[in-house]
Amino acid sequence: MHLSSRTSNKIEALKIGCAIIGSLIIARLLYLQASIAYHLHTRGQKNFLRVTTVQPTRGTIVDCKGRLLATNRAVSDLYWVGSGKKICSTDTMQQLEKLQAILPLRIADHDERIAALKQAERKNGSLLLATDLTFEQLSQIEELFPDDEHIRVLTRFKRLYPHDTCACHTLGYLGHLESSTEPIGRMGLEQIYERKLRGQSGSVAKKINSFGKNLAEIELKRALSGHTIYTTLDIDIQNIAETIFPEHEAGALIVMDAKDGGLQAVLSRPSFNPTLFLDHIDQASWQKMQENRPFLNRAFNACYPPGSLFKLVTVSAALEQHIIKQDALWYCNGYFTYHGRKYGCHLHTGHGQLSTCQALAHSCNILFYTIGKQIDIDVLAQYANLFGLGKKTDISFAEKEGLVPSRAWKRAAKGERWWQGETLSAAIGQSFLLVTPIQIARMIGSIFTGYLVQPRLLQTDLVVTTPLRLRTETIDFLQRSMKLVVEGGTAQRINAVKNITIHGKTSTAQTSLLQKRDKGKEYMEHAWFVAHVQYKTERPFVIVVCIENCGSSKIATQVVKDFLQRYKILIDGRATKQQDDLAHEIPLAYQWTEATTPLPLSLMNITPTEQAADTPAEEFITDNIVAPMIPDEPDTDVTSVTDSHQQMHNEVSSAAAVPTGNTEQKQVMEHQEPSEKRTRRWRTRKRRTQDQQTEQDAG
Repeated sequence: MHLSSRTSNKIEALKIGCAIIGSLIIARLLYLQASIAYHLHTRGQKNFLRVTTVQPTRGTIVDCKGRLLATNRAVSDLYWVGSGKKICSTDTMQQLEKLQAILPLRIADHDERIAALKQAERKNGSLLLATDLTFEQLSQIEELFPDDEHIRVLTRFKRLYPHDTCACHTLGYLGHLESSTEPIGRMGLEQIYERKLRGQSGSVAKKINSFGKNLAEIELKRALSGHTIYTTLDIDIQNIAETIFPEHEAGALIVMDAKDGGLQAVLSRPSFNPTLFLDHIDQASWQKMQENRPFLNRAFNACYPPGSLFKLVTVSAALEQHIIKQDALWYCNGYFTYHGRKYGCHLHTGHGQLSTCQALAHSCNILFYTIGKQIDIDVLAQYANLFGLGKKTDISFAEKEGLVPSRAWKRAAKGERWWQGETLSAAIGQSFLLVTPIQIARMIGSIFTGYLVQPRLLQTDLVVTTPLRLRTETIDFLQRSMKLVVEGGTAQRINAVKNITIHGKTSTAQTSLLQKRDKGKEYMEHAWFVAHVQYKTERPFVIVVCIENCGSSKIATQVVKDFLQRYKILIDGRATKQQDDLAHEIPLAYQWTEATTPLPLSLMNITPTEQAADTPAEEFITDNIVAPMIPDEPDTDVTSVTDSHQQMHNEVSSAAAVPTGNTEQKQVMEHQEPSEKRTRRWRTRKRRTQDQQTEQDAG
């Protein structure tokens, strides 16, 4: 009885043990099959699959006419593919010697390259031998190694800027990040629209054997190219700006459509070449480039004192507040006295008696000192804000707000009250005032459109406008004054550009005390010239030129003069080309067939007298004569085509009934001849012409 009890206990213990072991096995199987099945499957696949990323082709950037500003070029790289052997064979070394004769390769002289070659040979790996092969090098490699499995040429795409430094601040550049193998946009449009330009990457699974040899490839995901960015820039106008801007000066130039805000040209100097950053650049070269701050976009992101440009705001505020009248007269003796201090005019001998319009045209300070004595700085700031100064234009680029001082601003920033004497300086655009060139472009445009427009660089951007809340009389006065600036004021030299409507304003803005201007270029004045321009039937545009520390607005005025002269040549050349294209254009509804009747004179847009003066009547039929083509459609009615031929014969007959001269009669008689006879005569004359040309060439 006791023995049976012990046996029963062992059996029970055995059952419990088996149950525990079975539970553990089942739990382990569940863990392997359910919890980490994907992980194990992935690890298993990695034993024979290699997944590589396929980089998409980056999108292009084009100007307003579809011409390339940033695109891609094909780059061919040469690789050596190992054979899986433990040592490099004699054939391998001979092949490398042949390659060394074509390419600047010196593998035998570098221990590291020899070690890399042996490893690639042993593990079926790839070794990069040369990059960016020329066409001649590719041709020689293809000729020497047409079917060599160890030599592989792979093609990739590299960013290309066809116009080098042109519009570099607008386009931007690509740069490398430590976390990214492919370059990404680091500035300008390349950075702002990085996601749109980059596209979507693809992937390819490569099946390999135990030796690492590639057996097959499977496309897992197709790569999608980036989108095209359509800008408002005009590369022809941009090239003019790049050419006429002084080479060694810093500053900005903007050409903007006055009505819709489309930027046709944006220049910032100093500039840089975007292609420099497609490859890694060393620290020393980077530091050297930073000395002149070439990466600062001075058109949007640099602030300057506006100088006399601000007088447009000052006189607007004075007229709107009835502080002055348009027909008032002013006398300038060279200075203005306020609380015992003399405030000088830029013309020390004085302008004499001037009207309000003349005072603005000649940029006489006395009028604006008088206004500054009577106007409140907060009122002046209010009208500056109406013109869009002191706030961003909301362009898609990074930009500065500038500065329009007020009583509250000075108390918060300086901890001081505002003095009325400071208003006199603000009235002529000095004091604490700061603006950006793009703000000035928008301000000048508003004087001629009646609204502030948001500058835009993409054709797809919406046109956003804000009404300029000034009286019509004030806006008309500003336009007349800016016209007088060109005709008899401070910008008379630009009036030499004829047959073009120009309204302008000059400015020489101080950067320091006048006593310091002889101490160095950095103490000299900034030069401005702005203009509203329209030529013939072209859309009006605003041009803004700002040159840093050049000392006189005459330099900026000369830049605009040079620009307008080249601009006229450009527009006239486009018009001539368009006329030539239209003159040589053949209507799509016609094409030449030998079996059909030539067109009558009335359908060729050529008068008989013009033909008689240049071409004998017997040689009137040429290759340019065309006849109606039967439409390539299944439901064409052949009878209708025949009727059209008959109609043309009738037109010829009616033309023959009204003789206008011997030459014309010969032409009409020629058209009345049977079609086959005319065709034979045309072939005979053509053959004679060809024979004569052949004899001339032989002679």
